[in-house]
Amino acid sequence: MKDIIAKADVLLEALPYMKRFAGRVVVIKYGGHAMLDDALKSGFAEDVVLLKSLGLRPVIVHGGGPQIEEALKRHGIASRFVRGMRVTDEPTMEIVEMVLGGQINKGIVAMIHRNGGKAIGLTGKDGQLLIAEKMAVRVQEKGRKAEMVDVGMVGRITAIKPEILQHIDGTDFIPVIAPIATDAKGRTYNINADVAAAEIARALKAEKLILLTDVAGIKDAAGQVQSLLTAAQARKQVRAGSIAAGMVPKVECAIRALEGGVGQVHIIDGRVRHAVLLEIFTDRGVGTEVLMVKPGARSSIAQKGTAQTSKTQSPKAKADKPGPRATKSVVAKKGMKAAS
Repeated sequence: MKDIIAKADVLLEALPYMKRFAGRVVVIKYGGHAMLDDALKSGFAEDVVLLKSLGLRPVIVHGGGPQIEEALKRHGIASRFVRGMRVTDEPTMEIVEMVLGGQINKGIVAMIHRNGGKAIGLTGKDGQLLIAEKMAVRVQEKGRKAEMVDVGMVGRITAIKPEILQHIDGTDFIPVIAPIATDAKGRTYNINADVAAAEIARALKAEKLILLTDVAGIKDAAGQVQSLLTAAQARKQVRAGSIAAGMVPKVECAIRALEGGVGQVHIIDGRVRHAVLLEIFTDRGVGTEVLMVKPGARSSIAQKGTAQTSKTQSPKAKADKPGPRATKSVVAKKGMKAAS
């Protein structure tokens, strides 16, 4: 009987979030270990199928770095990176497009179908969804002048044409997008999946952008995961160096998405089974939520959170250290805008 009651409690905890986000667009960047482990892959597919059945509108953008690396090795093509970007010549681009737009994309679509959903596979070239231009990369080594390095067919997104997604929206199908773009002359470019997801989220005015990673979230200078950050706080931590290395571009994507009208960005631990559901539908979550808080609104959110916490004593409030994160309300945790 206790187990049955516990299941009821879980549903009751999730209910306000189901109501809050029904009908909203959620863009999910799918990548990292969650794409490699069979149990995590199945769990992810179950998550997005459930989101769709609950009335949310999920859009998936996926990466595929490890799979690309494996395919390049099989074809005897050596990889080279500049500032974390894969140098992509024409032979490499052919492999990238084959792996991202074929093997991985269609594999995700099939996985969603096996778990009871419907999905349609796309690349950024379909319907000219992603328009890009060749990216110029500036590199400066210690003791040397900065120079521009040619990284080949790596693109910078210049425009999003979301018509194809708008046609799919309202149907039973979940869009699954490979981050491959084209320019006005039909040249193909490899796009960073985090960047593609952020730009698509901006274009769709998504309620949420969720980035699956292989870390527990954004950590502070002491190495503790932060459950909630504002864009201003994130910028400050980047300047201070507590947010560093591979987390910096993810935070930059988060801030750009928020500045473009996305409601909340979640950087979550994709190594946790059902991480997407846990982040959206539970009080505690499994990563870091980043919000764009309007000037003067932070104190009011904290005050609301103090009142709410005294009533609910949510698990996150109990676990966090004292401060704005510990006193915020459950609704604020899930990104209710300050104006609401």
